[in-house]
Amino acid sequence: MASNPPSKCCTIGVKHEGTATGEVKKIGDARTYFSYPENKSTQNAVLILSADIMGIDLINSQLIADQFAANGYFTVMPDLFNGNVVPLNPPDGFNIMDWIQNEMPKVPAVDKVIEDVLKELRGPLGAKRVGGVGYCFGGKYVCRFLKTGKLDAGFIAHPSFVDKGEVEAIQGPLSIAAAETDQIFPAEKRHETEAILQKMSIPYQINLFSDVEHGFAVRSDLSKPRQKFAKEQAFFQAVHWFDEYVKSS
Repeated sequence: MASNPPSKCCTIGVKHEGTATGEVKKIGDARTYFSYPENKSTQNAVLILSADIMGIDLINSQLIADQFAANGYFTVMPDLFNGNVVPLNPPDGFNIMDWIQNEMPKVPAVDKVIEDVLKELRGPLGAKRVGGVGYCFGGKYVCRFLKTGKLDAGFIAHPSFVDKGEVEAIQGPLSIAAAETDQIFPAEKRHETEAILQKMSIPYQINLFSDVEHGFAVRSDLSKPRQKFAKEQAFFQAVHWFDEYVKSS
């Protein structure tokens, strides 16, 4: 595998403050968070395939979607969990492995949601090019859909559950933001991923951020300057990547 399965570090972090500017609608059966750029154009789109396992109603996730929109991207974030999400900082006794085994949606179900959303994006919603974003759980699905006619470019941060074969099968540019301390995407998995990408002809980028842990790009403590810096730089990394490989004239 190119990354390990999720663990407790996927559930802890800091809830951010802010007011979301998007709206929740539906694509097919999936509740989906929509955030539009100032000009309301849907030509260049970002599809967030989970800003972590807390789902689309976590304010952190919605603020990230709004930030992509503020940078000129029509942004959609479908609920890949059908409402069955993990709360941020769950109570003592919560068993993440039990949730993974018994509650976490299976690959075919998630794939179907993404297929339906991409069909809507590239059809009625008018997107010409689409970048995929995946934090933690979503990193796997950015890799799975980073193929011709699906996603045009991908950005993933502290990914989990990514299989080696999924990395080997990508067909588009991939950018990765990694944490210095991450038992799910540790140094050996990062190096394994790098070795795979080096053998491929696609553009790739791997940035490593010090003084942060798994989940930093979504759940950092913004009162701590180094965490705040890393979170912001990871976001700018994604925007600059998409400006190069997604944005069309």
